[in-house]
This record gives sequence, structure tokens and C-alpha cells, in this order.
Amino acid sequence: MFNEILIGGSVATISGLFGFFISKKITHANFDIFVDKAKAKAGAIENEAQHLLHKSNLRAKEIEFEAKKEFDSAKERAKAHLAQREDDVIKKEQSFKRYKQNEEKRLRDEVRVLEAKKIDLDRNEKSLEALKKRYEEKIDEALHAIENSAGMTQNEAKKVLLESIEEKSRADVAHIVRRYENEAKVEAKKKANYILAQATSRFAGEFASERLTNLVHLEDDELKGRIIGKEGRNIKALEMLLGVDIIIDDTPNAILVSSFNLYRRAIATKTLQLLIEDGRIQPARIEEIFEKVSEEFEDKILSEGEELISDMDVGAMHPELIKLIGKLRYRASYGQNALAHTIEVAHLAGIMTSEMGGDARLAKRAGLLHDIGKSLTHECDGNHVDLGVEVCNRYNEHSVVINAIYAHHGYEDMNSIECAAVCAADALSAARPGARREVLESFLKRVTLIEEIASGFSGVRQAYAINAGREVRVIVNATLVNDDESVLISKEIAKEIEEKVQYPGEIKVNVIRESRAVEYAK
Repeated sequence: MFNEILIGGSVATISGLFGFFISKKITHANFDIFVDKAKAKAGAIENEAQHLLHKSNLRAKEIEFEAKKEFDSAKERAKAHLAQREDDVIKKEQSFKRYKQNEEKRLRDEVRVLEAKKIDLDRNEKSLEALKKRYEEKIDEALHAIENSAGMTQNEAKKVLLESIEEKSRADVAHIVRRYENEAKVEAKKKANYILAQATSRFAGEFASERLTNLVHLEDDELKGRIIGKEGRNIKALEMLLGVDIIIDDTPNAILVSSFNLYRRAIATKTLQLLIEDGRIQPARIEEIFEKVSEEFEDKILSEGEELISDMDVGAMHPELIKLIGKLRYRASYGQNALAHTIEVAHLAGIMTSEMGGDARLAKRAGLLHDIGKSLTHECDGNHVDLGVEVCNRYNEHSVVINAIYAHHGYEDMNSIECAAVCAADALSAARPGARREVLESFLKRVTLIEEIASGFSGVRQAYAINAGREVRVIVNATLVNDDESVLISKEIAKEIEEKVQYPGEIKVNVIRESRAVEYAK
């Protein structure tokens, strides 16, 4: 039993060892296979790496060749440009050398001419000195000869001669006095002319004749279409609200604003400029900008008047008068800007008064206020003289100012030097060639009268003369005037214009009735 167990254990041991060796052999064979596969893969990877390295080297050589080619091309271009610059520099150097030679030759010629003139001048001076010396010698010889022949000294002969002349001239004294009186009158006239000449030469005022159009610049012609709007809605709103003609034609990057009223035209121009800058051009925005610009212009008028009063140094003045002076910028007489004319008169009057020994400050104040009534002629009835006197009396202005307002149109005599200076300055400013245009003034009076006639009818809110006076646009209150009455108003306005206004051709009366409903959501 024990032997069987021993034999079984031996067989099992031998079988286990035999199985172990067989398993080890099989495992070693599989490991060799894996090693061979790994070596094959490594070889493939190495070959692929070699291939990629070869391609990279070829690509690097191509890039290097292209870079070298581009470098050579740039080098050739740089050489050509440098050669061209060298040629230009050489040409400029040659041109400069020629110019330098010509200038040196010209300077040498001028130096020779100046030296020759200097020699001639020295020679003439020496000749003049010699002649002067000979002249003095001859005078001395003549005096000695006269003294010897007369038996008197030079002083005694002079005394006798003067006494004789005095006796003979006594009868001519009255004639001499009368002649000097006439000469004094002539001299006084010359002095007055001298004062006027001094005043006009010392004042260099700018002259700017008022026109009927303003130019508005556009960055792009496409803005013209936006200003016109869909079916002309924007331009109709602009013209109705602003009371001007807006002319859009083929002129590149520009539109024209046309109106005889300077103030209205200035507001329209500023409104258009702000709308163009803003970019939002539509009826509601147009009204908003227009109201804002109108308020700014009212403030600007006062500030400009205050600045002018400060610059002119005429003393304190009532704010209402200052505002009226600022309004003169938007008034014109015969094509001459009223404010420019007023400033010119003030400066000239101050200079002339100073020359004549008067109060220059008071003269300038009277010059500033002499046409103040023109600021009120658009709102009040009457001529500018009476209106000016009324407003100046209301604010207790100096009597010289009142006299100047009356006298510069011949309503009163001049009572002071200052008043005379203002009248003379007013005549000088108005009479300067080109300062005023009669034709333009008659046109302005005609269109103003047309607006006044249209505005006088009941229910009319606004009336604008446009299209060079060939059309009047009348805006009526929709709550007071119905459609049938608007037709009647247009006929009545046209009939009154026919009776009261002289004009060429025909005038179109355009009555506009518009109702609006406005409410706010809160």
C-alpha cells in the first residue's frame, strides 16, 4: 500500500514537472512571437519616420529655395529703387548747383551795381559840398558889396526896409484879414474832412451783404433722400414748420435753405444741421429739434447782445434793450445787415467824437441805439424811428441818444457833437459803395406785406411767403376753420394781395388745415 502511494506520488511529481516544462516552452515560444511582432512594428514605424523626415527635408529645401528667391527679388527691387533715388538726388544736386551759380552771379552783378552807385553818390556829395561852399562865399561877397554901397550895416538896412514895407502895407491889412478869415473857413472844412478820414481809416469793419439763401453741407448725397422722406413727407413737414423753401437739386453734397426772413432762415439752417447730425429725420423728431433750436436762439440773442455791450464799453443797459440789439443780427435794410451797420456806426461815431473832443462813450451808445426800432418793426406798427424813441424813453435813455434817433432821419436838429457824429457815421455806413441794394429791399418789403396780409385773417396761425414770393403758405387753426372756410380764406387772401401788392406774374395762396390728437400714456 505504501509502495503504491509512493509510486503514485512519484508519477504525479514527474507529470507535474513534465507539464511545467511543456508550459514554459509554449510560453517562451509565444513570447518570441510577440517580440518578432514588436520588432516588425518598430521597423515599420522607423521606416515611416524616415519617410516623413525625408519629406520634411525636401519641404524645408523648397521653402528655403522660395525664401531665397523672394529675398533675391526684394534685393533687386531695393537695388533698383536705391538707384532711382540716387539718380533723383544727383539730379537735384545738379539743379541746386545751377541755381546756386545763377544766384551767386546775380548777387555779384547787384554788388557791382551798388558799388557803382555808391561811387556816384560819393562823387555827387563832394560836388554838392563844393557848390554849397561857393554859394556861401558869393552871398558874403554880395552882402559886403551892398553894405559898402549903401553906407549902412546889414541890420540897419533890414530895419529901414521893414519900416517902409509896413507903411506901404497898412492899406492891405483889411484885405489880408478878410483873406485869412476865408482861409480859416476852408481850413475848418479840411479839418472836418480829416476827422472823417481818420475815423473811416481807423475803423476796418467787415462788410457782409445779406443773401436770401443758406447752404447746408451734406456728408453724403444719400441724405437728400432721407430729408425728402417717403412720398415727400419729411420735406413737407420741414417746409410747413420752418416756413422756408428747401431746395434739393443736383448740387453735390449740399442743399439750399431759401427765405427772405433772416431769423427764420437761421433757425431752419440750424435745425437741418442738427437733424443731419442726429440721423433720425421724421416729422416728430423735426418738431422736437425745431422747438429746441427756437429756444436756443432766444437765449443766444440775449447773450450776443450782452457780449456786444461789454466789448463796446458803453456802460450798463436795460436787458430788454440788450435783447433788441441782439435781434438786429436778424434784420436787414436794403441788403445791409442791421447789426453790422449799427456796430459800424457806433465805432465811427466814437472815433469822430474823440477827434472833436466830445464824449466818445456816449457817442458809441447813441450809435448802437440809433436803429434799435428796426428790431420791433416785425412785431409792431409804425416806423423804426418812433418805435426806437418810444422804447428808449421807456428805459430812461440819455437825451443825446433820443436826439440821435430823431436826427439821423431829419426829424430833429442835431443838438450835440455826439449826435452829429452819429448822423455822419450813419450816412458814411449807408453810402459806402455796395453797402445797400435797393432791389433787394423792395423785394423784402413785398414779401413782408404778403405775409402781413395773410396773417391778418381770422383763424390763421402762421403765414410764410416762399418760393421767392411767388407762393404764400397759410396754416390755419383746424378747430376754428373748417374745410369750406379754408377755401373761402384762400380766395379772400388772394383778392387782398391783388389789391394791395404790386408783383410780377402770379402768387399762389396755399391754405393748409391740419388737426392733431395728442395724448400721453401714464
